[in-house]
Amino acid sequence: MSHPARLGLALVAVLTASCTAPGGAQAPTAQSVVVDSCGKRLTFTGTPQRAVALDQSSTETLLALGVQDRMAGTANIKTKVAPKYADAYAKIPVLSPKILTAEPLRAANPDVVVSGFRELFTADRAGTRDELEALGVPTFVSAVNCPDGTTPAFERLFRDYENLGMIFGATERANQLAAEQRAIMAEVQAVKREPVKVVWVYSVFKGVPYVAGRDGMPSQISRIAGAANVFDDLPQEWPEASWEEIARRDPDVIVIGDLSERGNPGDKASEKLAMMREHPVVSQLKALKDNKVIELNGIEMDPSVRTVDALRAFAAGLDRIAGRG
Repeated sequence: MSHPARLGLALVAVLTASCTAPGGAQAPTAQSVVVDSCGKRLTFTGTPQRAVALDQSSTETLLALGVQDRMAGTANIKTKVAPKYADAYAKIPVLSPKILTAEPLRAANPDVVVSGFRELFTADRAGTRDELEALGVPTFVSAVNCPDGTTPAFERLFRDYENLGMIFGATERANQLAAEQRAIMAEVQAVKREPVKVVWVYSVFKGVPYVAGRDGMPSQISRIAGAANVFDDLPQEWPEASWEEIARRDPDVIVIGDLSERGNPGDKASEKLAMMREHPVVSQLKALKDNKVIELNGIEMDPSVRTVDALRAFAAGLDRIAGRG
């Protein structure tokens, strides 16, 4: 991978860029666009032409921004790409159906790597962010995966749109996307619902459930719709829990993520539900006995352009359970 002079120009750009935009980004000068991304300051002296997305969330975000012609590859698609992006996605090379590793990533000769998760940048995966930076390749990580303790998850997602829009010269589309999704949030929030406690069960690995913690999208989805995440005290996105702890927290509503197209054992919503109904403790939950269960597409629980779909579906599920829909 050869990116001559990028690092030298980056140093000049950092010195010359002066106007700061909301969300940690600096407005483009004649020479550069500079954005802050999860502890890294990224400098672009031109619009990227060979972006690689490491996961489905970042892939669909880039497709929503209309920059598919500047994507050199994707990887780690857990479910079918949303139908409205299918034609554009079909033209992009799939570098790996699973987690992308360093060799095929470098062979794609990217000029930026985009990911929804820091965990994909490790030595045994895509390579560390420092390693890629040393090669002159900036790495963008979703702000949702890097909580600051104050900014709500959806606002961090909109910050991603803003920063990626600046990087790829798609600012108008990024602003439109954020405005559309803010309108959906306002629509859901306008409905007054009785407060309920909810648990979000994302996946099960070797019999152990992973639930939504405070730092992921489901906690804000819950609040917008008038509910409370029972694991909001855990400062993680998807912490490991136990069935017994879920039962102890006694949620009023159970949300189950369906990742059936990923194909791992326990990924289907029906499999998770069966585990819960067979568990000696969880099966006694009133929420389970009363079938106060909402099944959602698992990929939509992660930060992406489809998260608002999870918000609408969750709100509709609450309304159904309450007898309003």
